[in-house]
Amino acid sequence: MAGVPSVPPPVLALLLGALLGLCGLPLPWSVLSILPLTGVLAYAASARTTEGVPGRLFWSGVGYFTVHLWWLTAFLGKLFSFPPAGVLAFALFILEGIFLAVMAYPLSRLVRSPVARVWALAGGWVVLEWTRFLGPLSFPWPTLGYTLLPTPAIQIADLGGVLLGSVLVAGTAAALAGVALQGWGRGRPVLLAAVCWMAALAYGLTRTAGEGPVQPMLVLRTDFDSFGRAVGSLTAGEQLQVQREASARRSPGEVLVWSETALTAPATEAVLSEFPGPGISGLGVPPTQTEKEQNTVVSIDAGGQITSRNRKAKLVPFGEYFVLYDSILRPAYGLIENVIGFRLPAVEPAQSIAPLTLNGVQYGAYICYDSVFPWVARSLTRQGAQLLVNPSNDGWYDGWGVQQHFMMGRVRAIENRRWLVRSVNKGVAGAVNDLGQPVDVISSGDTTQALSVRPRLLSGRTLFNRLGDWPALLLALGMIGYGVRVDRREEW
Repeated sequence: MAGVPSVPPPVLALLLGALLGLCGLPLPWSVLSILPLTGVLAYAASARTTEGVPGRLFWSGVGYFTVHLWWLTAFLGKLFSFPPAGVLAFALFILEGIFLAVMAYPLSRLVRSPVARVWALAGGWVVLEWTRFLGPLSFPWPTLGYTLLPTPAIQIADLGGVLLGSVLVAGTAAALAGVALQGWGRGRPVLLAAVCWMAALAYGLTRTAGEGPVQPMLVLRTDFDSFGRAVGSLTAGEQLQVQREASARRSPGEVLVWSETALTAPATEAVLSEFPGPGISGLGVPPTQTEKEQNTVVSIDAGGQITSRNRKAKLVPFGEYFVLYDSILRPAYGLIENVIGFRLPAVEPAQSIAPLTLNGVQYGAYICYDSVFPWVARSLTRQGAQLLVNPSNDGWYDGWGVQQHFMMGRVRAIENRRWLVRSVNKGVAGAVNDLGQPVDVISSGDTTQALSVRPRLLSGRTLFNRLGDWPALLLALGMIGYGVRVDRREEW
């Protein structure tokens, strides 16, 4: 319209991405993320030049990740004891935007029509989400499939994992974007999306909780200052005393679960008399002259004997794993260590993982950040784990980061149809059933609390457990293929 100033493409793309980020927060209306994603895809695909497509998607990605991961700014400000240091998080937000642009560039050259580009970008978005699960710097925190969690449709995760949910969200957005660009002449994909939604909702509504023997457990939610533990203002003895007092209310037959690094011991220690077993606990093992620091989870019998253990499978990038720490970036890391007042950890990751065995029960125990990666819980369940156990320390997170982490753990329960038990510092502790529904949880409080939970031991394997991400990946590639087909048809 005459007289109405046009909005610069970067600004509009940034706003659309920010709206997508807002809908992606752990809120009841998160499924509405389909609408801003429709706008993001349509706006990027309608760029007049090939270079304009990745450019618009870059700015949308920056807006999306800035809102979705805004809590990282508070974390960095706290880490450096200097709130303005939170601006360092924007390096990650920009990097994620670059990843989206890199994904979009070849696809925008492969297909030229706006509708074809919409489908290619939707499929590429899901493939890019899959790549975020790979490699030592993997960070798959923002995944579209999690936005289905408030709806019964999330139950399709047992068929193709959280990425199958991403396919449903991205495919629906692509269908709507096609209509927005070229009218209802492109309405058939919308009808197909509606059928897929009805099928997903019907599937979810007909799922029922599994039946199995009850395993009584006692979990803790502690309120320790994670930074205080790191700099030594909170001693291991003080923490141990608080945890022991809270655990004294355990009833006979309950298996005790403590959080990540709730215990600290040398690597050679076999008997932990301080832990009132039987139970499962996070165990931090300090570095030695020959070995790196270890972040482990162990099962401990009633006599204080460690019966089995796992190391952390996925280390937190720039939290437990630092690129080139022992080479050219060592001076830069040294400056950071001087500011924060403690040495950056160098943790040894797991080479393999297996269920922990305690009193004849197989526990799929994995540590904190491991819960973000579907393959960890899937691997443990494939090896016979009857119950998932996630000792965690969410004291590093702020704001909605805590709920986002819990949300991801709930989907791990659905993917494998296993109950999940969490014992956590400053997070959500309790039990989640095999439908991903919280049964008994504690999510707040400024004192250490204990909660008795009664999860069920389950067996059997889901389709996702057998096939992994392949169904979702094939469908994502199918969306790209459909975009190519649409483009070729329009050429003729």
